[in-house]
Amino acid sequence: MLSDGYIDPSSLSLQDLPWQVHWSLDKCTLCGRCTTVCPVHAIELGVFRKRVVETTLGMPQAPSNVTKVFFGIRQKTDPAYACIGCGMCSLVCPNDAIMAHRSKESDKLRFHSNRGGQPRRRGGRRNVPKSILDRIKFIRISMLTDPALDAGRHEFELRTLLGRVLPPEENLRLLRENGWIPPVREIYPLIIGGMSFGALSPTMWEGLMMGVAYLNEELGMPVRMCTGEGGCPPRLLRSRFMKYVILQIASGYFGWDEILHAIPEMKEDPCAVEIKYGQGAKPGDGGLLMWSKVNKLIAAIRGVPPGVSLPSPPTHQTMYSIEEAVAKMIQSMSMAWGFRVPVYPKISGTSTALAVLNNLTRNPYAAGLAIDGEDGGTGAAYNVSMDHMGHPIASNIRDCYLTLVRLGKQNELPLFAGGGIGKNGNLAANAAALIMLGASGVQIGKYILQATAGCLGSESDRCNVCNVGVCPKGITSQDPRLYRRLDPEKVAERLVDVFLAFDTELKKIVAPLGRSTALPIGMSDALGIDDAAAAQRLHIAYVV
Repeated sequence: MLSDGYIDPSSLSLQDLPWQVHWSLDKCTLCGRCTTVCPVHAIELGVFRKRVVETTLGMPQAPSNVTKVFFGIRQKTDPAYACIGCGMCSLVCPNDAIMAHRSKESDKLRFHSNRGGQPRRRGGRRNVPKSILDRIKFIRISMLTDPALDAGRHEFELRTLLGRVLPPEENLRLLRENGWIPPVREIYPLIIGGMSFGALSPTMWEGLMMGVAYLNEELGMPVRMCTGEGGCPPRLLRSRFMKYVILQIASGYFGWDEILHAIPEMKEDPCAVEIKYGQGAKPGDGGLLMWSKVNKLIAAIRGVPPGVSLPSPPTHQTMYSIEEAVAKMIQSMSMAWGFRVPVYPKISGTSTALAVLNNLTRNPYAAGLAIDGEDGGTGAAYNVSMDHMGHPIASNIRDCYLTLVRLGKQNELPLFAGGGIGKNGNLAANAAALIMLGASGVQIGKYILQATAGCLGSESDRCNVCNVGVCPKGITSQDPRLYRRLDPEKVAERLVDVFLAFDTELKKIVAPLGRSTALPIGMSDALGIDDAAAAQRLHIAYVV
């Protein structure tokens, strides 16, 4: 305690930290593995002095005080080195001598973590474990009234369309006037969302791309992967695998010099171009790749000096209105590929999403709209943005779909939802609920990291140091000592397993609905929830 009443952050006790490291002297052999792998250096080798009272049996003299010195592991109490609960120490300990435990006391770290006037920033998602999607039930079960299907024996076409699906007469008019009709892609409804080459490690990105290629070429599942902001590795741009990739262009335009120069040499067109205007975890704010992750390779691809932080502006600097954004970005990107590639915007979940949608409906070049809800993941965001800004995805998608229904364009302009899908492990159920609320497909990010590479982050703020490049699993690090821990072939194998499991579970959901030839997009009469206010808000059945 200082004399003026200010609490020195370095004087915090272990009970004030959200995670406490429990260490056993009897089991520990002081091998040092735990201190080596700790990503935040929360533990250190310490020298301890302890006073011990000793007596000699059978001797008449009084007990004597003896000071003994021994070595051990101790946890730092400085908030800058607070344990994040990743558990890497226990994973590498050969004797089970150490373990991180969640503190039962109140978390005082949030009161002392704003060191140097800097607000807290982290990776991962917000600290709200609840999800309205997990409470939605599928209540229309066909048994005697409609023919139910067998998920194990019937053939299912679990595909969706990415692109503007105009009526035949409108296509004919455009073909006669311009010699062009909007390009459309048939893809799988589960899309790997934007995680950039730079935010993810080279081994993680390579593993994801290998898995996507296998799903397409060996299993016939048209899975697509979005690059995120930051461009593509040059060899991918000029490979036949480019058709499985959705290129994202954001307000920083990082990596797009490389992409534009590679267009004449591309063997395949990309699946689509996604123009990012916002992301769910920090709406109204641009992306950020911190300096610690900008190595020479990332810097070369993005066209910047190595070792500098790369913040994107909040908006595209050349556009100041919805109409201007639609006219400039969508049409210019369409022209770059000769109007052969679908182009669509991605926005944060917001109450202004309907204004964006209304403008897109009037532009035949717009291939759809992606909305990222408030639970969207990110590599680096301020806590205040993650916890207090944004719009839930369920009601946002529902409002947009019902607007399309009123305009008679629900089958023309596809909607794609992201943000918190599968955050509690219920990936297929959450995706199916959003599809029945009106989405044509869903985008996932953090779920893929957790399922394919063993990401240690959680919704309760465990680990979540994706932003600073010290990921203990090597998933979001550009440090070779860390990302070499990750086997890209294992990542690809697990990615294939995730999609096969999702495919089976989605069939188990849509089969009782009697749907096999098309996704149940907007089939809201099959949904119910035990919350009357939520049921009224989403226009679905109230069930108790």
